Amino acid sequence: MKKKYAVEVDCANCAAKMEEAAKKTEGVKDCVVNFMTLKMEVEFEDGADEKSVMKMVEKNCKKVEDDCEIFYD
Repeated sequence: MKKKYAVEVDCANCAAKMEEAAKKTEGVKDCVVNFMTLKMEVEFEDGADEKSVMKMVEKNCKKVEDDCEIFYD
């Protein structure tokens, strides 16, 4: 399953750091962060709980870019 989320990030380099951090998160199959559109598209592994995975994605992204924001429910 793929879902798109709005993100707030300051530069393309920061977006790339967020993308790499998200890809390393358990439950994430793939991730693309587009700085121009301020969108993050996450593909989840089969059976992954979207909300708990996104909490971990946000935590991991804040480790590499502490002022980033991911808007999800």
